[in-house]
Amino acid sequence: MSTEVARSDEQFASLPSGIDICFQTFGDADDPAVLLVMGLGGPMGWWSVEFCELLARRGFFVIRYDNRDTGRSTKLRQHRAGRAEVVRAFVALGKAPYSISDMADDAIGLLDHLSLAGVHVAGASMGGMIAQTLAIEHPTRVLSLTSIMSSTGRRTVGFQHPRVIPAMLSSAGRTRDEYVARSLRVSKVIGSAAFPSDEEAARERAYETYDRGWTASGVTRQMLAVLTQPDRTAALGELDLPVTVIHGLADRLVHRSGGKATAEAIKGAEHLEIAGMSHDLPPALYPTFVDAIVHTAERAASTEKP
Repeated sequence: MSTEVARSDEQFASLPSGIDICFQTFGDADDPAVLLVMGLGGPMGWWSVEFCELLARRGFFVIRYDNRDTGRSTKLRQHRAGRAEVVRAFVALGKAPYSISDMADDAIGLLDHLSLAGVHVAGASMGGMIAQTLAIEHPTRVLSLTSIMSSTGRRTVGFQHPRVIPAMLSSAGRTRDEYVARSLRVSKVIGSAAFPSDEEAARERAYETYDRGWTASGVTRQMLAVLTQPDRTAALGELDLPVTVIHGLADRLVHRSGGKATAEAIKGAEHLEIAGMSHDLPPALYPTFVDAIVHTAERAASTEKP
């Protein structure tokens, strides 16, 4: 039997909001759909082809996409976003050009474009925040939720280790090579030392990220959305769907307390903590992540009403 997975070209969904979302699919459109939502500054390629194909081979139609302000999706350059705005937002005095809810609405627009009524959703980091918001604000569209290395929006949990803040706020430079060098430095600060990634692969991913339309201001606008998000704890408590929360015990960017708080807020949530995992998706853990997404989706299927 062939193990080749169908992969679409990159396509665009033009949303009523005026945002264009770039996306790509893997697998058979007749299979249950899984929407993958990436985190801060991460284009869809951060869900690697290998990861998407592993999930598709488990019987799912996989959709990955560029959030607004990343990759080939719309950049909102008309909105000013710099370090001063980040500092104000960090001390709860600033505003954001758009919200996590707006980014969740982008995902709904993509689902409408694909004529998908309901999907399983997996999100990483900021993508987990978007995925949680999707489940809260659009409950009929989300069949199951897998939240990876994310948090509830409450500022007393999921906080950053002081060591990572200078790296995250450091300049990405002015050239392609400077961006890649900085990306590799940040990866060493927040990546999983227990599950080291191939440096050449990381370098190639950084070049691809830059070449597909990386912008410093876009990352800053997304950061402002994260810093100004509401506390979802109470709303998460109202969810009624299968949920798995995954977090690394060595995460310095989003402390493990963020995952713990998420799991505790959601009735019936399963909580998986991984020793040695920090704030990345190491290839060595792909089978673990895929198993969790599949298991959570199967829990949803087993509870479907006839």
